Amino acid sequence: MALIKKEVVDQIIQQADIVEVVGDFVSLKKKGQNLWAPCPFHYEKSPSFSVAPNKGIYKCFGCGKAGNAVQFIMDIEGTSYVEALKYLAKKYSIDIEEDTSPAAVQAQNERDSLYIISDFAKEYYIKALHKNDEGQSIGAPYFKQRGLSAATIQKFELGYSLDSWDDFTKAALEKGFQLKYLEETGLTIVKQEEGKQYDRFRGRVMFPIHNVSGRTIGFGARTLKSNDKKSPKYVNSPESPIYHKSDVLYGIFQAKQAIRQEDVCYLVEGYLDVLSLHQGGIENVVASSGTSLTENQIKLIGRYTKNITVLYDGDPAGIKASLRGIDLILEGGLNVDVVLFPDGDDPDSYIRKVGDTKFKEYLKAHSQDFISFKSELYAQEARNNPVKKAEAIREMVVSIAKIPDAIKRSVFLKQCSIQFGIDEQVLISEYNKIHLAEQKSSKPAPGSAPSAFSPGSYAPGSFEEMAAEAEAAAAAEAEAYEQENQGEDTTSLIRTREREVIRLILNYADKEVEEGLTASQFMLGELEDIEFQTPIYKRLFDMCRIKLEQGFVPTASEFMQHEEKEIRNEVIDLVSEKYELSDGWAKHEVFVPREIDLIQYGSEREVLRLKWRNVQAMIRGHMESLQTLQDPQELDKVLRTIKALKDFEKQIGDMLGIVVNR
Repeated sequence: MALIKKEVVDQIIQQADIVEVVGDFVSLKKKGQNLWAPCPFHYEKSPSFSVAPNKGIYKCFGCGKAGNAVQFIMDIEGTSYVEALKYLAKKYSIDIEEDTSPAAVQAQNERDSLYIISDFAKEYYIKALHKNDEGQSIGAPYFKQRGLSAATIQKFELGYSLDSWDDFTKAALEKGFQLKYLEETGLTIVKQEEGKQYDRFRGRVMFPIHNVSGRTIGFGARTLKSNDKKSPKYVNSPESPIYHKSDVLYGIFQAKQAIRQEDVCYLVEGYLDVLSLHQGGIENVVASSGTSLTENQIKLIGRYTKNITVLYDGDPAGIKASLRGIDLILEGGLNVDVVLFPDGDDPDSYIRKVGDTKFKEYLKAHSQDFISFKSELYAQEARNNPVKKAEAIREMVVSIAKIPDAIKRSVFLKQCSIQFGIDEQVLISEYNKIHLAEQKSSKPAPGSAPSAFSPGSYAPGSFEEMAAEAEAAAAAEAEAYEQENQGEDTTSLIRTREREVIRLILNYADKEVEEGLTASQFMLGELEDIEFQTPIYKRLFDMCRIKLEQGFVPTASEFMQHEEKEIRNEVIDLVSEKYELSDGWAKHEVFVPREIDLIQYGSEREVLRLKWRNVQAMIRGHMESLQTLQDPQELDKVLRTIKALKDFEKQIGDMLGIVVNR
């Protein structure tokens, strides 16, 4: 694998702004010191994905994904460490000197090879379109006929595959590409039993499919032979390690900035719909490429906007088939509008017919929310049929039930009752049945709910609400501590305390607990005789101690770049803050002390709690040893040790304000 010099790696990591890097893929909203968004790595309705600019990290409190800018690119793109560094180097115009020898290229992993071959194929098809006589006489006239400009063709990197059985495959093999990678990407079809290999794409105009960072991952290809009934109109790349149809939207790379700026995404069906609208100045447009809309595709759009407008042609059958996909959009918490074009027209044909300006006017005049659109559609179909009407009403309630926002649900239920001429309470009752059934089928995992005291989890509506929350928080804190004290799993309790000690050291290493003494110096000094039992925290404690002995502050930032992933992930988890104080507290002039304001108290308490748990573990160990002792002197010695430990336990308990019953 090509190596990048360490000083260049350090420069890339230092220059990469976590907010800018994540912001290219996810629409972030500021809340307190951090920025938040629905997680791009798992499906969720409310934001649990946090970006901390001051720490240079991201963390999802739902699925646990975490890291720095490099790790984010690795996670979001599925690339290697080196490829992620290359991506960031290109973004920040940092020159990379790397080994490009044949041996280094040969050592590139298989995933990178698939990207390289896909890029070679794209360039090959572009060259065939512009430099080959066949491409100029067949491919180019087709694009011209569809009204595509040279700029659009260039921007979307359109091409042409020659009408030859193996022209591309031969060219790729001559360049040194391995046949197994050509087959894995689907560019070449191999018939082992016949000893034959041939191009998948032949005599077709080519539409490269890009991922969100602009890399070519697959192709769509349209035949130009109208008289060949056996050949399908469109052929697409098969699934591969770099191309998953359910995760991709055609045009997302070219559209993502416009989607964010316009705060709406137009969703169409085909490649040419995207190209024509983009050329007409509507750049915030993507296509599902004829496949049913998936949760991952919806999540992809949701990174950039919460608003989707679906553009339909006038085909009723096609509309009915796609309604289920739109229910998924509603379930994802996104807003959906619909625009229906006149019979016989799709977005591509209509914009070419009426022009850019009138097309935009049409979108504005004919856009309506999806629930209204669906209710009108079903109401027309079921107008004179009571059975169909009942089915239609139930379908409407199912769609409305997908909407997470309670106010929107209420508005749409009322609107639906008017549309179908049915009592609103009947619809509400039907909704309650659906909602209850969903709750029974998806009970939350134990411990998944947030604690009662979650500053910043909502903005209080009144002082009374804040007071009530504080009271509930105090009760929850007391209950949680009581449960912990009653726990039988000493190892787990010690692990919790060790984790808290390391968390405080890493977060507040240089904060003074008293004049001339920092939190890290105090805690490391007080616990120098304690043997940590949890391996990961023992390693971190020893690393912090060594840093301090060398005269350095053991801060988290250096450990977040550690070569071991386990260390990196644990440190990021320790410094990530799930909750922030709501502005409402300051608004009502209520002072809520932060952890940093109480670091002296907090560090002293955590040292005592860890010592207390260790003493309890020692008492338990000696108590168990009594069962096997026979020698009276040894028995007496252990009993005296237990008594001394119990006295020490009580002494620490008194300092902590905990009553020890023995």
